[in-house]
Amino acid sequence: MSPELPLKLFTQTELLYLTELFPENAFQLLGAELKIWLEKVMLQIESEYGDPDPALRDRGVYIEGKVAIAKSAKIESGAFIRGPAVIGPGSEVRHGAYIRGNVFVGKDCVVGHTTEVKNSCLLDGAKAGHFAYIGDSVLCRETNLGAGTKIANLKLNRDPVRFRDPRSGHIVNSGLKKFGAIIGDRAQTGCNSVLSPGSLLLADTGVFPCSHFHGTLQTGIFRN
Repeated sequence: MSPELPLKLFTQTELLYLTELFPENAFQLLGAELKIWLEKVMLQIESEYGDPDPALRDRGVYIEGKVAIAKSAKIESGAFIRGPAVIGPGSEVRHGAYIRGNVFVGKDCVVGHTTEVKNSCLLDGAKAGHFAYIGDSVLCRETNLGAGTKIANLKLNRDPVRFRDPRSGHIVNSGLKKFGAIIGDRAQTGCNSVLSPGSLLLADTGVFPCSHFHGTLQTGIFRN
């Protein structure tokens, strides 16, 4: 059973695109529960989104599996999108992006050149514009990953990932072998920063360029 960590600790859920579909617990957007949630989302938007435009494949976009792409989303040639995946209104998936499945991209997001995303959610306005890796993570509203940011999702010893609960300060077992980070509204990472598995960044925090962060950042800017 997943631990309980309110999504509202990280984002104003009432402002989100498809707000009525978002769970109260952030861990329902990770691991096996993410796939279940994505299925519900895709059923809800099926009539509005329809099948991906065949012209995308003609332009060199590779689409595999069940993928829902909003009409106003921009998908550049050379992108690879494996479903299940949702690409919301106004979002951009740029040349060379690799979406590996079980991915939700909300409204007005950016998945940039050579950025890889798997088992993750990017909420409205989240941006990973250049050379990022996002694994088993949640990026909340208006977050920005500097070029080269890597969110590690697997411990070297393969043990379940633990995190520090921002409410109690206690160390909690996530029960997940793969868990990257949850990054709150408007939080940022500098270029070439690394977040270790189980990192939590609350709203309006940041990690300095070329820094390695592990833990829970409640306020301010972290630097090595």
